Formats: sequence, C-alpha cells, structure tokens
Amino acid sequence: MADASSRITVLVTGAAGRTGQIVFKKLKERSDQFIARGLVRTEESKEKIGGADDIFVADIRDDKATVPAVQGIDALIILTSAVPKMKPGFDPSKGGRPEFYFEDGLYPEQVDWIGQKNQIDAAKAADVKHIVLVGSMGGTNPNHPLNSLGNGNILVWKRKAEQYLAESGVPYTIIRPGGLLDKDGSQRELVVGKDDELLQTETKSIPRADVAEVCIQALLNEETKFKAFDLASKPEGAGTATKDFKSLFSQVTARF
Repeated sequence: MADASSRITVLVTGAAGRTGQIVFKKLKERSDQFIARGLVRTEESKEKIGGADDIFVADIRDDKATVPAVQGIDALIILTSAVPKMKPGFDPSKGGRPEFYFEDGLYPEQVDWIGQKNQIDAAKAADVKHIVLVGSMGGTNPNHPLNSLGNGNILVWKRKAEQYLAESGVPYTIIRPGGLLDKDGSQRELVVGKDDELLQTETKSIPRADVAEVCIQALLNEETKFKAFDLASKPEGAGTATKDFKSLFSQVTARF
C-alpha cells in the first residue's frame, strides 16, 4: 500500500445516494490509491453505508456544516441532489402520469444550488485541489420536462451550481450524465459530448456504476481539470467497453 502522502484523500458527498454509494465503495476498494471519506445528511444514512468514523453527517444547506468534512482533503466529489417524491395515490392502471413533490426545505434551490455552493465554498477555503461535480444533461433547455417535476426547476438550479463551480477558480470537472440506469458497469462503450447534443441521439443513458467510475478516473487524469462534458453509453454489446479513460477524456474540449 502506498503511504498516505501519495494517496489521494477524497470526500464523496451524497455518499448514501444511489450513485454516491458506488463511488464510496469503489474508493474504499482502491485503498492503495485513495483515502475515502463520505458525507451524508442523516445518522440513518451513515449506518446504511457502514457507520464508520470516516463518514460525516452534515446538512449541506448550512454553510458551516461541511467545513469539518473538507479539512485535509485533496479532492471533493459532489453527488448530492434533491430527490423528488411521488405523491401517494397514483394508480398506473388508470393511465396518466404520477405527480411528484419535493419535501419542504429540500427543493432543488436549497439542495442543488445553495447546498452545492456551500460545498464549493468550503472546499475552496480548505484549498482543495480538484472538485468533481455530477450534474445532469438537459441543462441547456429551460423547458426540459424534468424542470416541471414538483415545480422544482431542478436542472436550472443544478446548472447554476455548475456555473458557480466553473467560476470558482478551483480546478473542476463537471460531469453531466444522461438517464441513470441501475445496470452493471464496465460493460459498455462510453460516449462524451457537449451542450446536450447527445440528447438528440440514441445514446443518452448510462449505468450509475459507469458514472461512478468516470468520477474516480477524473481524479487520476490531470487533463480533466477545468473541463465539462456530457456522458452517456452505447447499449451493452454495441461498441467496445471503455477501458482507456485517458483517451475518452482527450475528446473533451469544453470548459463549460
């Protein structure tokens, strides 16, 4: 095992979320390269991912709360996100669409904008060397259907946080995945794009495990700093599973 000075200390926020859990686990498995920390919102979430001392419980909406977790880290992976809930009483057999809502105080404005801004500010003050932010495709279109979910304007607020990060002066990588799939990772050919161009193609979704891997690979590839890209995958069996992340990242030129 490498000594602590050559390992990268990484904080994953939203570490109990569906993608955050995968990133946290991968970092833990690669303890020769990384020292992992997690940040979650509740004690219950902390227990869910192992309950160890390297998991911090903090409310990202409070600008002081994330300060202890970022002390001494080299890199931050931001995977926090507001989560819409389905209103009870939806009956799929009757057709129509379910209605969604956000819990009070947990709207995208508070979580995806204020919460992410607070993390960026805390990381910058702690002299963090690299921030990887996972956003979403669709942000170029203010009328994207996701914005109407629970009247949350989620992509608008996510994009505002992305913009804030891009202007922060901290080296950043902004990853905007397409639709997230709960499928096996490392099986597909990954595709990068910009400006939501992939949404006009057949390749606009990606397994969460592949997003998680790209987050970690971004930390290992210097050329991902000050870059932003959309991320999707070809269907399993089409193309060749991506192994060479350096060459994938070399296709990225956009800063935002």
